[in-house]
Formats: sequence, C-alpha cells, structure tokens
Amino acid sequence: MGRIVFNIDVMLAKRKMKMGDLAEAVGITPANMSILKTGKAKAVRIATLEKLCEALDCQPGDLLSYEKDGVSD
Repeated sequence: MGRIVFNIDVMLAKRKMKMGDLAEAVGITPANMSILKTGKAKAVRIATLEKLCEALDCQPGDLLSYEKDGVSD
C-alpha cells in the first residue's frame, strides 16, 4: 500500500511564496498548513484543495502525488 504526498513545498518554491502567506491566503492556520506539508494529514477538504490551487495558481495534480511503499523521489 502506498501513500498520497502533498508537494506544497515544491509549489511554494516555484511561486516564491512563504508557507505563512499561503496559510493566510487559504484561510488555515500555519500549524495546519505544516501538517499538510509534512504529510501528516489524514484528510483534506476539497474546499481547502481548491483554495490551495487558487493561491498557488496550479492544478490538484501539481500538489498531489502517489508513492508506493519503499519508493521515494
């Protein structure tokens, strides 16, 4: 079984944006943004994903990837 990985740090770097600024734009706390970024979140609301895509000017597939167990980039 694999896992879904959030690539928020990659998109932040591409957009030259700080995590705190993104959290504010999305309307979540920096602590919750950190949980998403580190992959510790067990769920994410579609509305939050939409706001992330809007703030980062990207598609959901730019933020999410699937990794099989034992495989990392």
